[in-house]
Amino acid sequence: MKSDGTCVYCKKTFTGRAIAKHLRSCGERSKANEKDKKQGKVFLMKASAGPYWVYFEADGQTTLKKVDRFLRDLWLECCGHMSAYTIGHTQYTSHPERGEKGMNAPLENVLPPGTRFIHIYDYGTTTGLDMECVSARSGSLDGKIKIIARNNPPDLRCHKCGKPAEKICAVCVQNEETFFYCKTCAKKHECGEDILLPIVNSPRTGMCGYTGVD
Repeated sequence: MKSDGTCVYCKKTFTGRAIAKHLRSCGERSKANEKDKKQGKVFLMKASAGPYWVYFEADGQTTLKKVDRFLRDLWLECCGHMSAYTIGHTQYTSHPERGEKGMNAPLENVLPPGTRFIHIYDYGTTTGLDMECVSARSGSLDGKIKIIARNNPPDLRCHKCGKPAEKICAVCVQNEETFFYCKTCAKKHECGEDILLPIVNSPRTGMCGYTGVD
């Protein structure tokens, strides 16, 4: 599935595969980073699932918990489900029980640049994200998390007529190939309009009660 996105610095559009290379060489990004004379370390992070991806920056002192909240707000949150990271052989969970690690660890303590890891949200209807700590630079974002590039909404088409899809069936998406519907075809869907969810720019589309923040 085509998955383009735009660099926030130069405003140019790239494919999901090309954006990583671009961010390393973007002149406008380099100029902006050179102006950042603050003390500290800033990490470039990536999260992806299928055609959905986002690159973002966070201070090295930012905790896994704050990144978890960022991912929930951007892509995931629907019903307050549990979440967890798996980094190497260690798991960091949002609701740790005795003997388990929580998410209070700063990024710079657990994610050397180049580290690939996993984030999951909801142990029932699970959304899994492939993640990577791409690189690090000097500077500070004063505790903020900044989106550098994000995929544009995929061009999803109605499985019945081929028009742009607006709804997804939360039942059919689990076990059938036909689950995207335009506004007209959605009204005729046998599962009923009450079971349909809006299509949003998120890998959580059509899962649980997710309606998105777009």
